[in-house]
Amino acid sequence: MNTPGTFFEWIQYILTNFGVSLLRGAGTTLIIAFVGTAAGCLIGLAIGVINTIPIEQNSHPLKKTLLRFVRIILGIYIEVFRGTPMMAQAMFIYYGLRMLGVFMMMWPAAFLIVSINTGAYMAETVRGGILSIDPGQTEGAKAIGMTHFQTMTSVIMPQALRNIMPQIGNNLIINIKDTCVLSVISVVELMFQAKSVSGAYWRYFETYTIAMVMYLAMTLFFSRVLRVIEKKMEGSKSYDLATRDSLAHTSGMISYQEDVRR
Repeated sequence: MNTPGTFFEWIQYILTNFGVSLLRGAGTTLIIAFVGTAAGCLIGLAIGVINTIPIEQNSHPLKKTLLRFVRIILGIYIEVFRGTPMMAQAMFIYYGLRMLGVFMMMWPAAFLIVSINTGAYMAETVRGGILSIDPGQTEGAKAIGMTHFQTMTSVIMPQALRNIMPQIGNNLIINIKDTCVLSVISVVELMFQAKSVSGAYWRYFETYTIAMVMYLAMTLFFSRVLRVIEKKMEGSKSYDLATRDSLAHTSGMISYQEDVRR
């Protein structure tokens, strides 16, 4: 068999002989990124809601103390995982737990690391999304007797979710790329596979070119999908209120299109 000579011949050779391995690594990358992002969003959602629970003057002292203590712990968690690289977190958690006698398999460790890292970023995103909603809506919900939980789930969060959707998509794109650091704990994702393939023939440039194109294809595809989802969540450009108030119609506050089927 003739050894490839040119750059494109090596590209073709690597894809022919190791394309399945690289695709398998890309699949592992996507699974970890999706699960980690979904779990991280749930973590961030829970923390964001807790950090926006109001502490009123007439609240029970035990509630105030407990809420402040929980917020301090959550604040430490957020600062630590936002202020340190994921690679260091992976080695600290995976090998640190082994020193304590807790042996985690590859998949649970990968999911845990990506999830808690994403959760730290999403916590602040969710908090900002909640605070971006007009406070008058919270006051109106409380005025009709809704609890804080009911207000969050029925009034605030549906609107906040639309506002933070771009950041959720951004975290997914980041996680697709950052899962490459999990190779330090032997997670066989795309970069791990590329490293193994490049070492077989000492063709680093060609192999990592293929890996780079695969990462670019994944991020571009999901960026477009998420952009479509964002546009779907925006809804119609004009919202007409259903009202029988004739003054509202005559004043121009309400505009509506006539039914063309008449």
